[in-house]
Amino acid sequence: MADENYKRRLTAIFSADVVGYSRLMGEDEFATVSTLKSHRSLIIEKIEAFGGRVVDSPGDNILAEYNSIVDAVSCAVEIQETLIEKNQDLPENRRMAFRIGVNLGDVVQDGHRIHGDGVNIAARIKGLADPGGVSISGTAFDSVRNKLPYGYQFSGEQKVKNIAQPVRVYKVLTTTEHAGKVIGEKRFIGRISRKVAVLAILALSLLTAGLLSYYIYLHQSGRIEQASLDKMAFPLPSKPSIAVLPFENLSDDPAQDKIVDGITGNIITLLSKVPTLFVIARNSTFTYKGKPVKVQQVAEDLGVQYVLEGSVQKSGDHLRVPAQLVDALEGHHLWADRYDRQFKDVFAIQDEIALNVCSSLRVLFREGEQARVVRGGTRSVEAWELYLQADAEIRKYSKEGQAKARELLLQTLELDPNYVDAWLMLFSTHSVDARFGYSDSREDSLRAAEEAVAHALSLDDTVSGAYRRLGVIHLWKGEHDKAIAMGEKSLTLNPNDSNNVAMLAWTMFASGRPEEALELIQRAMRLDPNYPLWFLMPMEEAYRLSGRYDEAIETIKEELRRLDMFFTRTRLALYYAQTGRDEEARAEIERVLRMKPDMNLEIWEKAQFFKDQSQLERDLADLRRVGLPEKPPLSPPTGTKD
Repeated sequence: MADENYKRRLTAIFSADVVGYSRLMGEDEFATVSTLKSHRSLIIEKIEAFGGRVVDSPGDNILAEYNSIVDAVSCAVEIQETLIEKNQDLPENRRMAFRIGVNLGDVVQDGHRIHGDGVNIAARIKGLADPGGVSISGTAFDSVRNKLPYGYQFSGEQKVKNIAQPVRVYKVLTTTEHAGKVIGEKRFIGRISRKVAVLAILALSLLTAGLLSYYIYLHQSGRIEQASLDKMAFPLPSKPSIAVLPFENLSDDPAQDKIVDGITGNIITLLSKVPTLFVIARNSTFTYKGKPVKVQQVAEDLGVQYVLEGSVQKSGDHLRVPAQLVDALEGHHLWADRYDRQFKDVFAIQDEIALNVCSSLRVLFREGEQARVVRGGTRSVEAWELYLQADAEIRKYSKEGQAKARELLLQTLELDPNYVDAWLMLFSTHSVDARFGYSDSREDSLRAAEEAVAHALSLDDTVSGAYRRLGVIHLWKGEHDKAIAMGEKSLTLNPNDSNNVAMLAWTMFASGRPEEALELIQRAMRLDPNYPLWFLMPMEEAYRLSGRYDEAIETIKEELRRLDMFFTRTRLALYYAQTGRDEEARAEIERVLRMKPDMNLEIWEKAQFFKDQSQLERDLADLRRVGLPEKPPLSPPTGTKD
């Protein structure tokens, strides 16, 4: 039985080493090490630029892997061309040439490392490459021959050490005269036409793959290690609990990651709308992305009974999405299916997966509830792809990122003016501008944010995120009771959205209700065990306003370990000041002013939302006492008078 700590997969393997390394070291160790270090740095830089990952680099060897075999071969060729130029600057006897082998093969992943015949073949065919050249295996050749502007020289079927079957090996020819040519390849198809042979091989491959998949499903479904209630990091909720793992991108193109992540995120969003389920937030499940992890471990880490996993393979306009729901406590599958559709049907696939999960967990929908779960979003693939690009930009939290996201969202809304999520993200770009002072007018940004969320609600008044954002606007305006009402409505519509819960916690502490804030933020952290940094702020303030200063200070120190920001240190100074630790408070203020020389009480006051203004006045007085300036210092004169 295979050890389930390991994960088997197909990947592109790159292996390189130095030609005549022992001779070079024997002649001049220091010069060789210096040259190797310089060349290795260049190679690693190229590998990363082509989306590869360096797995190991002992001595003069470099082992890397890529999601795309096209990228792996292209990178190998570019590395050799660059090294030729770099070697021109060295004396002839000190020039360092590499041989590179590239294979498309099966590997076993063990943490960061990869093992298996796929790695061994890449290492062996590397030795068959010319100095400064690239050799590739037959599997790699079959995948790239019509996709790259190179020629190839067939080196025959080579007996490779420790590999049972001979391996076809090809040298990559990069000159223009060889482009598109294959030299020395002998045909083995005989009288059968190439087209017929290829079709026969394809049919046999599909049949074999189908039988193998069926065999794996039948036999592995009974071999899932059961999760233990005793090892759960959290008690199981009273309702069915589920975590959706990031679906794997099985396409050759790493750029498809955004699409795959978008599919996973949408399924999480759909399930989170079901009030009778407990759904772990995307932020926590995505910490497992790209890692070989067992369902049992996920269930125990996150405190859930069920885990949904799957993969996505996009080829042109075709989409293949297998998915399976596992009962981690029982150790078996509840449901599995595979969707082979056109890419335009991607939204229907997401809806069907979510509803099949609900059916498997015996979810009973009230009247109209099922329609609300699958309602929303867009049915325009082009609009969705632009939205995903905007999402990546807005998460940068930079002025440029917000502007770029806004530009993409306006294009999105031209394609689908009724795309509610796009309107809500447009709100977020304006609110970030207002919060961080990215726009010329904070008031204009707030007005634009309010207009965006109002438009979203006019399109669909059942979207929980719209009410959460409306609550933020009321909080900015000092309308605390309205902010609480909006936050509570967002929870009624989607109790699984950890952001809804955490934002209501924020509103509660600002409204002078710290005990309720603490209960809410703990609930948000249960939904999102790998919670984002901003969840800690309402927790620390809830502790402080409840008089639990030691816990508040410990919480704020956790914030600082994750991200050292001047605002966070200002709050730490305030907490020290309010517990009679003025010397430590002054030291923190000094750090704050080194980080942001223009920080002052006016900036602090504008960022607070307390309903009780006497609380704000006490805080300002304490910060003033320990050295936070009243206003920014005057700028020195920039010139002299005539």
